[in-house]
Amino acid sequence: VKMQESGGGVVQPGGSLRLSCEASGFTVSSITMAWARQVPGNGLEWVSHIYTTGITYYEDSVKGRFTMSRDNGKNAVYLQMNNLKPEDTGVYYCATRKGGGYTMSNRGTQVTVSS
Repeated sequence: VKMQESGGGVVQPGGSLRLSCEASGFTVSSITMAWARQVPGNGLEWVSHIYTTGITYYEDSVKGRFTMSRDNGKNAVYLQMNNLKPEDTGVYYCATRKGGGYTMSNRGTQVTVSS
């Protein structure tokens, strides 16, 4: 099982980024996928989930700004982040969720929102 994130960077408040998570060794459409972020000084925060049905769920602070999607052909999931705020700064990881537990990638991608 391998997941590799990309797409992070430095943006100004109000800007946008699109994160990608390419998976190998499993099929993203067959399992719940999630994005989490590690914010400096805080714990891990689960930002979004996409279930095998395609239904998505978002943490309250990102609702209306972030959109998680899945491309079965590319075996990848994405996180479109709009209207970014400084508090969105952190390292973003993709993960699988199965049986109540998570398996996260060990790489992540840094997102920095700063003027």
